[in-house]
Amino acid sequence: MPSEKYSPLEDEVISPANNSEGPDGLPLRERIPAVITLLLAIAISVLDAAMSNVALPVIAEELHINASRVVWIPIAYSLTIVMTLLPLSAVAERIGLRRLFVAGTVIFLVASCSAAFSQSFAMLLMSRIMQGLGASMLMCLFGSLVRMIYPLEKLAVGISLNVVVVSTAAVLAPSIGAFVLDVASWRWIFFITVPICALTWLGVRYLPESPRVSREFDWLACLLSATVFGLAILGLDLLTSHPIWSLGCLIVAAFSARILLARSLQQEAPVVPVDILRITSVGYAVLASLFAFATQMSAMVSLPFYFVQVIEASYADIGLYMGMWPLGVVVMAPLSAYLSGRFPVAVLCMVGMIVTAIGLSSLLWWGAGAADWQIMTSMMLCGVGFGFFQTPNNKAMLAGVPRRRSGVAGGLQATTRVFGQSFGTALVALVFGASPEQGAVWGIGAAVVCALVALGINIVRQRNPETDPDFL
Repeated sequence: MPSEKYSPLEDEVISPANNSEGPDGLPLRERIPAVITLLLAIAISVLDAAMSNVALPVIAEELHINASRVVWIPIAYSLTIVMTLLPLSAVAERIGLRRLFVAGTVIFLVASCSAAFSQSFAMLLMSRIMQGLGASMLMCLFGSLVRMIYPLEKLAVGISLNVVVVSTAAVLAPSIGAFVLDVASWRWIFFITVPICALTWLGVRYLPESPRVSREFDWLACLLSATVFGLAILGLDLLTSHPIWSLGCLIVAAFSARILLARSLQQEAPVVPVDILRITSVGYAVLASLFAFATQMSAMVSLPFYFVQVIEASYADIGLYMGMWPLGVVVMAPLSAYLSGRFPVAVLCMVGMIVTAIGLSSLLWWGAGAADWQIMTSMMLCGVGFGFFQTPNNKAMLAGVPRRRSGVAGGLQATTRVFGQSFGTALVALVFGASPEQGAVWGIGAAVVCALVALGINIVRQRNPETDPDFL
């Protein structure tokens, strides 16, 4: 049985038995359409990002955009998401999950049409910013919706189902994008998500509603939050290309973070949820998740260069190799959900990070003479380890938070993922800047180091008897 623990959110002891406010999830008949609606929204966010990136070269050619400028199309999209996730989570707590979900769906649909009809770089850039805003409105709700839809005992199943959809969409999206470009204009890549948005909008009425808070909205905290996360990521991205600008961004981000932290510590339900971060299980889960996603992104950015420069693989082979990682996640997610109810979170996460580190290290061990089966086995191991980690860790992050704060918990989960991925990308940029010839090898090495840091966090977590919100 899990140990009970003090929550800084309220003067009471919380445990799995009482960490709920209102019904524990939806009845099965209502749960099924709610799950379908949620999974459609998740598919939108994954497909859009991956498919649009495939089309960048074609877009640059048709709209006569310089290569140095076209990269701002995905950058603007990502920055918009990371700057608005936590503020929008606070908005959801005040207006309700359904209203924000409707707004996000409509904005994303309209912005997709605008992107498809864009005739200039400026119009396409603004459309992508609006798509990022709509995607952020949806993404900040994913974690909280899972917490509201599924009973606590089925939470791991819900999380693993989300992982399967994300991983499957990640595998299919580049192929779908390439097929569209082969038979039609790049504009159809943005049109593809329109009917999915319409179906998602029709399913909104099946989604649960969360308790609302009536406190005054803190606009200054939202501005500070956007400044901290936006400038931190921008500073990391500019670290090698424009170090002076990078330093300026990071200094302003750090100064804003200090003001924001001092302000948040004085509030009961702050925009930046320092209150729930003080819950032991949530704090460990957030920190471990940050380094796990840094591991994933460091590897994903470095591996294509490694396969070209070291393995001398063809692009067809690279596509096959890269597909093994999400395939491993898909295979492992259901088993991870099953085991999460039988073993402590830290133990499962430790196993996941060890397997991921072994998979990445084995790629370096095989070297230039690696056979296809060796590379594919190593990549599959990486995906299996990452999939083994995700479900129990995300469950610890969501189950440890009272339901009345589930809205901001979902935003925290998404922000941690995006910031971890940005941190991993920045690490790769640093090593490539230090050694272009060995950058790919060092980038994979950086991913191994991040995995080992996540492993160390889970070792400490296992030594703390209060880290599991329920015996997952």
